[in-house]
Amino acid sequence: MATLGRTDIEIYPLVLGTNTFGWNTGESEAHAVLDAFTAAGGNLIDTADSYSAWAPGNVGGESETVLGTWLAKHRDTRAMVATKVSQHPEFKGLAAANVRAAAEASLKRLGIEAVDLYYAHFDDQATPLEETVAAFDDLVTEGKIRHIGISNYSPERLREWLDITERHGYARPVALQPKYSLVSRGTFEPGLRDIAVAEDLSAFPYHVLASGFLTGKYRTRADLEQSVRGGSAAKHLNPSGLAVIEKLDQIAQAHGVAIASVALAWARSRPGIAAPIAGARVVDQLAPLLASAELELTADEADELTALSDFIGA
Repeated sequence: MATLGRTDIEIYPLVLGTNTFGWNTGESEAHAVLDAFTAAGGNLIDTADSYSAWAPGNVGGESETVLGTWLAKHRDTRAMVATKVSQHPEFKGLAAANVRAAAEASLKRLGIEAVDLYYAHFDDQATPLEETVAAFDDLVTEGKIRHIGISNYSPERLREWLDITERHGYARPVALQPKYSLVSRGTFEPGLRDIAVAEDLSAFPYHVLASGFLTGKYRTRADLEQSVRGGSAAKHLNPSGLAVIEKLDQIAQAHGVAIASVALAWARSRPGIAAPIAGARVVDQLAPLLASAELELTADEADELTALSDFIGA
């Protein structure tokens, strides 16, 4: 178990992503996924106010709403909720008034009194960073959010955020959420990783299975037709990417686990990473994700994967 930043809160080695909830995962199936995840010991659930505004007929907030109906039935749950602000169609950006309005809307959809971990989803360079940082601090002071996270920020802007908290005595971030995987390491390493390690920030990376490529399901061009995500995985279908898949497969067979389990375990082994985020559209997809939380790679296995992925994608 990793801890959340400099707090004493322990985090299960896998975070459940919920961007399919209210989109291609209906409410009953989503509740079943949440039940299975928490029954296994999972205790951090990740969503965003913008999930899933991209789907036809959706307006944003659908994932939070589905999660809220589950929380209403599990008032005694120890599970924590992470959500995000800046991308909901009605609450774009990180101006102070918008941050407050978005947080209050998220609380209403979730049906809770405080968000455990509230992320700035994407940087908003049109708003002075001091205004944004102060707005998050106000929400902590008022008890509407418990902890602050930063997602998709550059190392320079993360450092600036931290400097502002130091100057003003504002609540300090405890978490980062970068894009990161065996085939996409450049946005986290080395800049964000080094700050995370030095400042005791817990990194919870997303896109760790690279649109399904790191499950091993896409090995030929014909395989890309299996799923709507095949197009996103196509860019990794090259000799370097396939070499990673081959090594993942070898290690997975040695441990008797799925390829996805190894890819997630590798991410968790990296400096600065507290736990990877992964989502399951249906309950049957959850088993290999949960298995990753129990899997400890040997130093040689982790090093071999790291060496193969040193071609680094952004």
